[in-house]
Amino acid sequence: MTDTNDTDIIIDSAFDSGNIEVLSIDGAKARLRIPRDRNSEFAQWFHFRVGNAAGREVTLVIDQLKESAYPEGWPNYRACVSEDRAFWGRADTTYDKDTGGGTLTVTYTPVSDMAYFAYFAPYPYDRHLDLIAEAASSEGVRQRRIGKTLDGRPLDMLELGEGETQVWFYARQHPGESMAEWWMEGALEMLTDPADPVARTLRRRCRLHIVPNCNPDGSFRGHLRTNAHGVNLNREWDAPSPEKSPEVLAIRNAMDKSGVDFAMDVHGDEAIAAVFLAGFEGIPSWTDEQGERMYRYQRILARRTPDFQTAKGYPKSAAGKANLAISTNQVAERFGACAMTLEMPFKDNDELPDAAQGWSPERCKLLGRECLAALAEWLGEEDTD
Repeated sequence: MTDTNDTDIIIDSAFDSGNIEVLSIDGAKARLRIPRDRNSEFAQWFHFRVGNAAGREVTLVIDQLKESAYPEGWPNYRACVSEDRAFWGRADTTYDKDTGGGTLTVTYTPVSDMAYFAYFAPYPYDRHLDLIAEAASSEGVRQRRIGKTLDGRPLDMLELGEGETQVWFYARQHPGESMAEWWMEGALEMLTDPADPVARTLRRRCRLHIVPNCNPDGSFRGHLRTNAHGVNLNREWDAPSPEKSPEVLAIRNAMDKSGVDFAMDVHGDEAIAAVFLAGFEGIPSWTDEQGERMYRYQRILARRTPDFQTAKGYPKSAAGKANLAISTNQVAERFGACAMTLEMPFKDNDELPDAAQGWSPERCKLLGRECLAALAEWLGEEDTD
């Protein structure tokens, strides 16, 4: 009989969204490195499991992080960990920018023999398929395959509602931002609830078009930011192509058919420990009236939930300088829509920290509901303008 206390831990990542390179293992300590997305320089997402670990303090050292996509994402970051793949907590984590080209050290003592570690709580492809199937089986919901990815996966869109206001929600253009699909799960649970008064209001007022995962290939491959070709989809919206970015081409074509009045592109941010919205300042057709509609939505959301704030965020583009390859700018310019990018943290929300979980799937889902409630209120105010 082998004494497991004297053997090395075992690290695997050959599964849905798995991504890590094992450099060495010595007992319960491992040296690791994060591989880049295919055909790109982006490296930040990791997801792997550690076996043969019950009752042992596991030390995981990930180096060369100054070369990662967003080095500013590592200070004050804590790795996500789960032993049952249902509840995701945070492990003790430190970052030393001066050692090993930037080194993250994660320590954790599993109760069971196996623990999973990830950059953020993963949203597996099977769960995505379950989300689509459950929503599509709800009354009044239509599922459409609006395109196919480069790896041959379906690009699913859900449609519901009887109103004239065309509302678009879409997520995970950047596949490693898995919090975006947790947000979608919360939003869809609300929208498909026949008793929910906010959902009933939105279904009556709007035609909702929802793409829970714009980049299922990158999600499955364990990419941070790109699709199977190595393309950042959120830099393709001015000229998407079937060869490089069929996902964006399919979504934009569907938008052209429906029109867009309100759009939210759901993301995560590596460095900023807050929830915030980025707008479309700087588009060529900017008007103060169009911008005020966006700012009014921000004010409503800030009043509704303490998890949202407006002090932190991205710099605004100068007049006429907006990048129209980014979806929010393209949609605002193309349709005259009230468009915005929602950003959630990989770390924690510094305004309302949670020592056990940091920013979590549960909070993503709750935020999805609050964003819908804010939309219902925003629409009501539109009637009085």
